[in-house]
Amino acid sequence: MPNNSRILISGASIAGPALAYWLRRNGFQPTVIERAPAPRTGGNGVDIRGESVRIAGLMGILPRIRERATDIRALTFVDAANHRVAGMPNSTFNAADDIEIMRGDLAEVLYEATADDVDYRFGDSIHSLVQRQGAVEVAFDSGRTAEFDLVVGADGLHSRVRNLAITPEADALHHLGLYFALGQVDPEHGRPGEVALYNTPGKVAGVYRSAAHDIATGFFMLREPRVLDIDYRDQDAQKALLRGYFETESWQVPELLAQATSDPGFYLDAVSQVRIPRWSAGRVTLVGDAGYCATLLSGAGAALALEGAHRLATELTAADGDHRIAFDRYEAGLRPTVAKRQRSVHAGSAMLVPASRPGIWLRNQLTRLLLLQPLAAKVFQPTPAAAA
Repeated sequence: MPNNSRILISGASIAGPALAYWLRRNGFQPTVIERAPAPRTGGNGVDIRGESVRIAGLMGILPRIRERATDIRALTFVDAANHRVAGMPNSTFNAADDIEIMRGDLAEVLYEATADDVDYRFGDSIHSLVQRQGAVEVAFDSGRTAEFDLVVGADGLHSRVRNLAITPEADALHHLGLYFALGQVDPEHGRPGEVALYNTPGKVAGVYRSAAHDIATGFFMLREPRVLDIDYRDQDAQKALLRGYFETESWQVPELLAQATSDPGFYLDAVSQVRIPRWSAGRVTLVGDAGYCATLLSGAGAALALEGAHRLATELTAADGDHRIAFDRYEAGLRPTVAKRQRSVHAGSAMLVPASRPGIWLRNQLTRLLLLQPLAAKVFQPTPAAAA
């Protein structure tokens, strides 16, 4: 058994279970703590591409991921009368091996691949961390306490582990001048295999309907340069905020807004990247969005989670559990990839949420060029998953 084998992972979405898989395979003893009472369902479409496809293959979960693929075929922009004004096929940006899957489906696949030999503890969360000479003392919201050799935050954009042990949220999050929200809506509002988007200056509303699921997601994004004072635990306040921006819009927006804000899984957040000088402090480190969120505009969140989990476990194994060596190598190896993915988002926001009517017109013309000129496709990096 390697040194520092008792590892607590906070978060059971994508990065956490992926890390637990590799740690358990290499002789460590991971424990996964998750605030939700059960594996989380729902969410947006996410992309498995490039290196993350290879990693999923090594894990033996690639067939299950392909079985659960969304089969999104097109991104379509519509006017208020629901007439198509521009669009492109999914293949414009995706390589042949790329896979899009609903976030909840990917989380379920990862949980199923690890549930038999990883200790999962749902319905609890880390309350405090105290680092000692050879361990980390952890107190949980439930009142329990325990000691671990290492702690990993895989708990997303608003990571409690990051706040407790590495840097305050105010110093970690970089607002990109956008907010987004989503919630489940009636499938009749969308066409199977299509993401349909309706723009007005500085705003977009849309429907994401997987051809492989009898559900649809209502999607909203708006330009707002201010950092709004939002309590992310107060759904009623979030819903009121969204209504204030969208309730006067046409197309299907009133119906989508009513249904999305009635969904118990409704979600609203700022579009923010996590940019911090170090992903670790002592015996605590971060993986996935907690450490280096690139935002949904990058289409790379799930891929970075899988790549980061694999690299962190690989470095811990190579260093025989020596966290000082492993954390440095993990960060040095992954940071160039993270930086590239984070830089890719600005063209995506220009395409999805043009700030003016001339900008909307120009976007529509450019999407026609994308179908004719492969070089023009490099201007815009996002995939239909970025709009879900």
